Amino acid sequence: MTEYQHVTGTETVLRDGTIKLHGPEGFDGMRAAGRLAAEILDEMALRVEPGVSTEELDRVVREMTLDAGGVPATLGYRGYTHSCCISINHVVCHGIPSDKRLKDGDIVNIDVTPLLDGWHGDSSRMYLVGDVGLKAKRLVDVTYECLMIGIEQAKPGARLGDIGAAIQAHAEQFRYGVVREFCGHGLGRLFHDAPEVVHAAKAGTGPELRPGMFMTIEPMINLGKAPVKLLSDGWTAVTRDKSLSAQFEHSIGITEDGCEIFTASPKGLDRPPYY
Repeated sequence: MTEYQHVTGTETVLRDGTIKLHGPEGFDGMRAAGRLAAEILDEMALRVEPGVSTEELDRVVREMTLDAGGVPATLGYRGYTHSCCISINHVVCHGIPSDKRLKDGDIVNIDVTPLLDGWHGDSSRMYLVGDVGLKAKRLVDVTYECLMIGIEQAKPGARLGDIGAAIQAHAEQFRYGVVREFCGHGLGRLFHDAPEVVHAAKAGTGPELRPGMFMTIEPMINLGKAPVKLLSDGWTAVTRDKSLSAQFEHSIGITEDGCEIFTASPKGLDRPPYY
């Protein structure tokens, strides 16, 4: 049976399997953290271009986060030594920034989580590098549609499985694979918390969505088959068939009559092409 826990904005919370229900203080904290995440990703739209290295982009993420009074939640997380994850082409998620330079035709996901005043703003977007092929562009477009279709299901009284069922149905009509090995999650004062938000599910199943729940929805959609594998670095996940993969992520809060997207772009740059 699902357990829910009402929490204030300041008390210590534990990852104990309960789904946290937050009040106005929590919404205020998540709005600020989410806006910072969105502003960082807006800046990436100006920076992503052929020839730039992913470690250069990581440096900008770190500097923007620190300048705003936050810290990158990934920095030091389980030994991770970078301020964001940057995943290129067939990398599904958790790509590690390096001296690798972006090339014309690449598609890139940048995933940031600034921790600001105790709250986590978790978001990612896709970026098109130079002249990108039609199949890759369509994959990116459909993945964004999957995100927003999933968010449409996020409202009081719905079930968690409704989100994954809607995402899966939309992706599979294009014969795309929906990644099962990674999922969205609860968040707030904790980086990762209950519940797990799977992106392929059966409608009407899972915990009931209630006002005050915070979570990420972050579908990973593959141009080919769904299975992924983890590389020897312990972080980088890639498609098994080496097909392209795309992902978008928003952090949201369930309200009395729907949901609020904390990480929406202030400039309207939520999907490419950005300029």
